[in-house]
Amino acid sequence: MAMGKPAGVVEVLSPTAASRWWWSDGVDSVVEAAAAIKLGVRKHQWIGPQTQDSLQVKCNGKHVYKRKAPYAGGITSHQRKYRSTSLLWESSRENISQPHHVGKRKLAFTTSLSTFVPWRLPLLPLSFEASKNCTEDWLSISVPHHAYEGDQVVIRCTGQNNGDIKRVKYFKNSHHIATYSGSSSYTIDNAGLGDSGYYFCKADRKLFLFIDTTEETGSKRLNVQELFPTPGLTASLLQPIEGSSVTLSCNTRLPSDRATTQLRYSFFKDGHTLQSGWTSPKFTISAISKEDSGNYWCEAMTASRSVSKQSYRSYIDVERIPVSQVSMEIQPSRGWGVEGEPLGLEGEPLVLVCSVTKGTGLITFSWHRQDTKESVGSKSQRSQRVELEIPVIRESHAGGYYCTADNNYGLVQSAVVNITVKVPVLQPLLSISVPGVLPFIGDVAELHCEDKRASPPVLYRFYHENITLANTSAPFGGKASFKLSLTAGHSGNYSCEADNGWGTKRSEMVTLNVTEPPPKVRLVNGPHHCEGRVEVEQDGHWGTVCDDGWDMKDVAVVCQELGCGAARHTPIAALYPPVVDEALPVLIQVALCNGTEQTLAECDQVEAFDCGHDEDAGAVCEVIPRTF
Repeated sequence: MAMGKPAGVVEVLSPTAASRWWWSDGVDSVVEAAAAIKLGVRKHQWIGPQTQDSLQVKCNGKHVYKRKAPYAGGITSHQRKYRSTSLLWESSRENISQPHHVGKRKLAFTTSLSTFVPWRLPLLPLSFEASKNCTEDWLSISVPHHAYEGDQVVIRCTGQNNGDIKRVKYFKNSHHIATYSGSSSYTIDNAGLGDSGYYFCKADRKLFLFIDTTEETGSKRLNVQELFPTPGLTASLLQPIEGSSVTLSCNTRLPSDRATTQLRYSFFKDGHTLQSGWTSPKFTISAISKEDSGNYWCEAMTASRSVSKQSYRSYIDVERIPVSQVSMEIQPSRGWGVEGEPLGLEGEPLVLVCSVTKGTGLITFSWHRQDTKESVGSKSQRSQRVELEIPVIRESHAGGYYCTADNNYGLVQSAVVNITVKVPVLQPLLSISVPGVLPFIGDVAELHCEDKRASPPVLYRFYHENITLANTSAPFGGKASFKLSLTAGHSGNYSCEADNGWGTKRSEMVTLNVTEPPPKVRLVNGPHHCEGRVEVEQDGHWGTVCDDGWDMKDVAVVCQELGCGAARHTPIAALYPPVVDEALPVLIQVALCNGTEQTLAECDQVEAFDCGHDEDAGAVCEVIPRTF
C-alpha cells in the first residue's frame, strides 16, 4: 500500500513492495512498531512487507535500522494476543542491538521482529503520540573532555526519564567495564593514562506494557593527560671527591593549570630511603664518602598520594684520595726549648695534633712514643685534622712523639716531635736554723727555701713580715739560703717565694721568736743567785774561773751579766763548798775586764792555763729586790 511521504518522519523500505511504505499512520510488525514508538511516530493500522523482504528504517533520509526477512534468527520468546476467542496476532521476538551512526549521534534500540499469521487483523486500539523528533537521543553519556592523572572522573549515563532505566552498562573501547541496576554513574577514583579511550553506555528501559527496549549512546573520548612527566634525577657532581658536598635534584614540571598542585619528593640509594616526603625537590649530602657510591633515584608524588613516579637510576662514583704529608704539632705550646722543641707545662693538658695535607674518607690516626713505640691514643674520623688530648701531663711525658694516618691506602707516618715538660713551682718550703735550740739575740740564723721539683733556674725571695730581705738564685735547681744576724727586732713571721718563670708560689709562714740569750756565767753554792763560786759556759760546757788577777772590775761584769746589783767582794771559791769535781775544767785563766763589758765572755783573757780548783774565784753582788 503506497502512501504519501510526510516530511521529517520515519520511512520503511521493502524492495519487493510496489512502493516505499512510510511510517505515518501504520506499522507492519512489532519491531517496526517499537521503532516507530522509539522514533516518536503515531501508528494506527497494519501495513506489512512481504515475508522475504529486507526491512530498512530511515530517519530523515539516513539509515537507522536494517534487517533482512525472514525474522526468524535469535528468537527468544513466542507471543500470542487474543480478543475474546479470536487470535489477533502472534509474534516470535528476538532482541536486536545494532548501533547506527546518524551524524555525530549513535542510535541503537532493542525491539522485536515478528512473523505473522497469514490473516490480517486490525491492531489493538493503541496509540502513541510522538514527543521527540527522530534526531534526538533518549539516552546520553557525559564524559569529561580531558582529565589529569590522579583525578576522579565521573562518567554519567542519563536518560530522558532515569526512572524508566532498569539496567545500565558502561563500555570502553567496545569492552564491557561495568553494569549497574538502575541509573548509576561510573566513577574512576584515580585516573591513569590507561583510562583514556572511547566510552559509551547502554540502558535497558521499559517501553510499554511487557515491551523493553535498549538504548545506546554514541561514543565519547576521555583523554587522561599526564599530570607531570617522569622525574629526572640530576646530581651536582657524578664523580665527586670524598668529603665534598653533592646536591641531588628531582626534576619534573606541572601543567600551568595545575601549577598549585603540591608535590612531595623522596630520595633513595640502593633500596634505602635517604629522605621521604620533602616539599623541596633537592637533597644535599653535605660530606659524601666513598661508601656513598651507588645507584640513586628519586620519586615525585602528589600530596594526596594519587600519582607517584620514580626517576631512572643514576650511579654516583665517589673518589677517595690517599693520605699524604702527615705532620704533628703540639698545642698549646708554652714556648720553645734550647733545641727548638715545644715546651709543655706539668699539670696542664697537652694536645697532640695530627693532620694530613691530602686524604679523604674515614682516616685512622694513631699517636706513638718514639722510645717505646707505645701507642698513646687512636682516633678514626672523616677529617684531615684530629686532636688527641692528654688531660694532665707529667715530667715523665717528656720525649719524642710521632703520629700515623691511614685511610686504607697505606699508613703514612709523621716526623718525630720532641717535647720538653717543664715543672712549675708547686710549693716551696721555708726552714730556719739557729745555733742553739732557741733563737737568741746575737745568734746568726740561716733561712733555707726549696722547691724540690721545680724546673731550674729558680729565683727565691725571702720575706720578713712581707718585707723583702734578700733574693737568691738557684740556676740548677735545689734550694737557696740566706743568713741573718738576729736582733730583738727580727722576731716575727718569715716566708719565701719561688719563681721559675712557669709560676710563682710562696711558702707557708714560719714564726721566729728572738729572745735575750741566757747568761753564760753563774754563781753556785752561795746563799742566793748573786753570790757563790764563779762558773762560765763555753761551747755548751761549764767550768771555773781562776782567781789570778781577779778583781772588782771582773766581779762587776759578772754582776751585770747576772742582773744583780753592784759588786761587793771577790772571795775565793773555797768559801762555797763542796769542792768542785776535778772533771770540771778551769775555762778562764785571767779575765782582763775593764768593768764596762756586758758579759764576762767579752773581756780579754790570758791564754795560759796553770790554775787548779784550789784557786777558783768567787763573787758577791748585791741582790735587787723583785717587784710583783
